[in-house]
Amino acid sequence: MEATPGRERLIEQFKADGLNVMFGNPGTVEQGFLDAVDAAEDFRYVLALQETVAAGIADGYARATGGAALLQLHSGVGLGNGIGMLYQSLRGHTPLVVVAGDAGVRYDAMDAQMASDLVAMARPVTKYATRVTDPRSVLRTVRRAVKIALTPPRGPVFVALPMDVLDELNSEPVLPATVPLTDVAPSPASVGRAAELLASAERPVVLVGDGVALSGAQRELAAVAELLGADVYEVDSSEVNIAASHPLRRGQTGHMFGPHSKELIGDADGVLIVGTYVFPEVFPELESPFRAGAKVVHIDLNAYEIAKNHPVDLGLAADPRQALRALAGVLERQLTPQRRAAAAARLDVRTRERVRAAGAAGEDDGTPMAVFLRTLAERTGGDLIVFDEALTTSPLVTRYLPAERPGDYHLTRGGSLGVGFPGAVGAKLARPDRLVVGFAGDGGSMYTYQALWTAARHGIDAKFVVCNNRKYRLLDDNIAQYWRERDIPEHGFPGSFDLSHPEIDFAGLARSLGAGGMRVEKPDEAVAAVGRMLSHPGPFLVDVQI
Repeated sequence: MEATPGRERLIEQFKADGLNVMFGNPGTVEQGFLDAVDAAEDFRYVLALQETVAAGIADGYARATGGAALLQLHSGVGLGNGIGMLYQSLRGHTPLVVVAGDAGVRYDAMDAQMASDLVAMARPVTKYATRVTDPRSVLRTVRRAVKIALTPPRGPVFVALPMDVLDELNSEPVLPATVPLTDVAPSPASVGRAAELLASAERPVVLVGDGVALSGAQRELAAVAELLGADVYEVDSSEVNIAASHPLRRGQTGHMFGPHSKELIGDADGVLIVGTYVFPEVFPELESPFRAGAKVVHIDLNAYEIAKNHPVDLGLAADPRQALRALAGVLERQLTPQRRAAAAARLDVRTRERVRAAGAAGEDDGTPMAVFLRTLAERTGGDLIVFDEALTTSPLVTRYLPAERPGDYHLTRGGSLGVGFPGAVGAKLARPDRLVVGFAGDGGSMYTYQALWTAARHGIDAKFVVCNNRKYRLLDDNIAQYWRERDIPEHGFPGSFDLSHPEIDFAGLARSLGAGGMRVEKPDEAVAAVGRMLSHPGPFLVDVQI
């Protein structure tokens, strides 16, 4: 094969792997590569004004496509800027292929300006991190990284690309990466054992995470839950693993306090865990939250997560869809009429509870946010993609825009703020045929507000909503819990949680970045705001006062 500069052949490798869009922020040590990017055909560079924003857009793009996304960061300083968002991608298993340049291998001994150990920086927030030092192994290394990123458990990978290595002539073959198939089914004996452990439960519970969504196992999950008559709680969940309207879905266990999760599942005598680890709270229970004698079955492709924190009776390293399908088949054949009747009764109770709750919900409370969400739901019929970083306002968002269909709802994850707006930009770029609305709190939005500029520059017609309560409201809620646990009398919240002064003009800031924007202070303004947002050509932001 005719040799060409490594920087040019690298682009052909990315294209061979379907990575035709690169998100990033440029720097001097990447300038030769980015010059080649500018000249490349059928390859697009999406510019962000800061690396955290670029990483967030890439994360949203990958989540919306279901594949990998390509992210370019600038040397050590750019990687440092992006690390907080990469942590979110790591915890959420987003397959990002991250590259960053450095001045060159020839300068390693000089310890000069911007010199840093990029691999050491990236390793804690990626599945795999490496640096190419031989111009004959650039494409080989990138293929390996793509394979690792897309092999469950998925996650971000990092490759450092020194400038002098990319400047060298390269004759490596351009071949697509080989990603191993992981749709493996458990053995019949192990499925039979799982059915035996779960079938006799009188108070069964199913705990699920995003491994269900990755496997496309939503239907199989619902079938098993219905056969068992088991409540379904989502754990470390940010995608649609079971439809919000399913009567057995009981919501999230929570991500902050272990006692809350323990309270939800503490009476269960049979527990099925699928596609997640337990439990992901910031302040988890150190002792097992499961009742004594409870039978626990854990299914996940990620064997590391099985029984990571608490013992289980049976762990199955298998594809959730294949395992749940097999489990449903065994339960169909082996459940006794009495157990079927008991499961059907539990399902009937939850169904009637859901009907009563819907009847009692009534009209919204007339607040600007409630009116805005109700109007948005009515105008769209719920046909939109929601990127949800509303945090304390999220229960209201999902009341009017429930997470029903896979791909229609993405929740923030990992604990780092700022994914809501760039995530919506990435999702809209991936799904230009769909209406995409990103929700973020006023505090979280300011981490990555520059994402609106990227949307305007590249003609990405995403919509944005600031849930504006003038504070880090989640911190108010969390410290209140802290006070209760330690018998500390309630008092004023720390001043560092307050964002009310000086006041931020979110709509004006949106306009300064090339997007449209308006502010909503009264309920009657919310109706007009929805109309303006939906009819505006291009990115548009609504600042809703809470």
